[in-house]
Amino acid sequence: MLVAGFIITAATVVALLAGFLRRRARPLPIAGWIGLAGLVGAAWMLHRGDAVVSTFFTPIAWTFYILFADSAVYSITGHSRLRDAPVEFALVVLLSIPLWMIFEAYNLRMKNWEYVGLPASRAVRWFGYAWSFATISPGIFETSDLITASGWFRGTRRPIHFSGRTAQIFAASGLFALAIPLALPRSVSPYLFFLVWVGFVFMLDPVNHALGLPSILGDFAEGNRTRLYSLLASGWVCGWLWESWNYGATAKWKYIFPILQHWKIFEMPLPGFLGFLPFAVECFTMYVTAAWLVRLLFSMPEAGPGNEANSA
Repeated sequence: MLVAGFIITAATVVALLAGFLRRRARPLPIAGWIGLAGLVGAAWMLHRGDAVVSTFFTPIAWTFYILFADSAVYSITGHSRLRDAPVEFALVVLLSIPLWMIFEAYNLRMKNWEYVGLPASRAVRWFGYAWSFATISPGIFETSDLITASGWFRGTRRPIHFSGRTAQIFAASGLFALAIPLALPRSVSPYLFFLVWVGFVFMLDPVNHALGLPSILGDFAEGNRTRLYSLLASGWVCGWLWESWNYGATAKWKYIFPILQHWKIFEMPLPGFLGFLPFAVECFTMYVTAAWLVRLLFSMPEAGPGNEANSA
């Protein structure tokens, strides 16, 4: 199973790079080469057993990957998040931490994963947590941007309009899905984490649409499926990168939910990889709502080009 995991991860990376090389319109910026060199260097130091790199390998790898992906998007389109909207990018990074902490809060009750091999120092441990969590949303969004720029999903489809009543049912269903794992006994809730991976999409996307914010429902009304498909594909790519990079690190997570443990690839039971697809969409919907609240509270200007309104 481990060999299959590396093969699938390699094939996924090759497909991502092939799309980039096929659509590249200008040389890769120096930041992109730094990202690639950093990834290779970190992998080499991990192989050599460097203690610092092996402890922080996952956030190190994601930091360099995000730098490369952003540069690759610029190489194709002439625009990217870091170059066009650095303040918005910083907001994505900062909000990524508390948004992921919501899932950590669920895990306190549901016990689906645990962390092992962590540094003894509490300060160093929390630094590692923050750095790792800060790369989650940027990694998903930059990957989605790269997939969109590579032209894997293009064209318009027949618009689909959902009534206000249907949107309300979606929102209520999402709220119900998020409440069930908390309401049921602890002996049952570990089996229900899939409800959490989709619940925020159903609950928040109708709200975002009603507020005139970027949303999947709004995209459907315009006949646009690109964002949804790119996010789902981004979840697939990021899922395999997360699990493969986590597998080689010293400080890592392990899945402990009470089913499918004998079907593991890396640390993840095989069916669990499908959960990364809706998770990417969920990160988008949660970020859009959270960013709107931050702008409302702090009177920040609306987001400009190169952010979640135009890509992921």
